[in-house]
Amino acid sequence: MQESDGRQSATRGLSDRLRQWITSDLAPGAQLPSEPELASSHGVSRSSIREALKALEQDGLVYSVRGRGRFVSPMGTVSVDRPVTRYESTTAMLESLGFSVTTAVLEVQETQADGRAAELLDLAPGTPVIALTRLRVSEDRPLVFSQNIVPRHALPGPVRYRDWSASLTAALAAHGHHLTTSAARITAVALPAELADRYHLTGLDPWLLIEETSFTRDGHRVLYSRDYHRGDLIGFNVLRTS
Repeated sequence: MQESDGRQSATRGLSDRLRQWITSDLAPGAQLPSEPELASSHGVSRSSIREALKALEQDGLVYSVRGRGRFVSPMGTVSVDRPVTRYESTTAMLESLGFSVTTAVLEVQETQADGRAAELLDLAPGTPVIALTRLRVSEDRPLVFSQNIVPRHALPGPVRYRDWSASLTAALAAHGHHLTTSAARITAVALPAELADRYHLTGLDPWLLIEETSFTRDGHRVLYSRDYHRGDLIGFNVLRTS
């Protein structure tokens, strides 16, 4: 497991180096060197280069043409708010956008799964869960209002002794639940009035709601999220190809 995590970390680091080089030195439409050439110039294996390039393709930075190679996307030098295809924690996403983030824990409850959360986590109604409500803030500006639900067994131990302001993704990984993919739906909404009033978030509509179910690498559902992003401060990028 640690070897796999180390390989993923190395791939991310290599992808970041390639991303910086491409956005700094190459123009949209430019052809990238071949995989062997990139492997040689970066001192890594060809398989490592291939994995890193696949990550950049998923982000829309480069695209491949069968029999010709890889090229910088027409949007390759355009500033991207957040590639929807990249799985990352909310805090990591905000920090990548240049925000200095503070996480306020508004409420933590041990409760029971019901309704949509039970359905999307594939839990029987009444299954014990942890419900977490948090707010990400930057310089007194609310950025993301989050509601997360996790099966109780996924985070064992007394709830009151855990630092809930820290990364939930990292906490799950520490207990063997490594999140790698998610299914999400994005809609523009108003924050429900009872939540806006309770947490003093009125007058900030509309929000971009991401309702998301996150999966571990072996396909288990361990996190259901409703993240309301400030629509006037945070955007999302989608690359469409024919």
